[in-house]
Amino acid sequence: MGEHNAAGEHNTPRPARKLATVVVPLLGLIAVVAGVIVAWSNLETNVGWFAYAPLSNEVFVGDNGSFVSKGTQLGLGIAGLGLLVLAFWAGFAIGRRR
Repeated sequence: MGEHNAAGEHNTPRPARKLATVVVPLLGLIAVVAGVIVAWSNLETNVGWFAYAPLSNEVFVGDNGSFVSKGTQLGLGIAGLGLLVLAFWAGFAIGRRR
């Protein structure tokens, strides 16, 4: 049984590195980078400022009261989701070591 082992050498089988330990943080990192790129490319938004429109019959309806474009909101949401995935993975990896 142990005739091929040198004195003091133990060949214990190592568990194969699971695919999830590499894929999950990689997907999280890709989501963060993609979200930052989308948010950065949509930084410019046209904001008009007005003080008084005396004879206007039109009602002003803003874009949810935000000065951030929809593309920037989407990019920041994707980056936030990627950061949540990375935080979950890091907590899981640290908890698994103990």
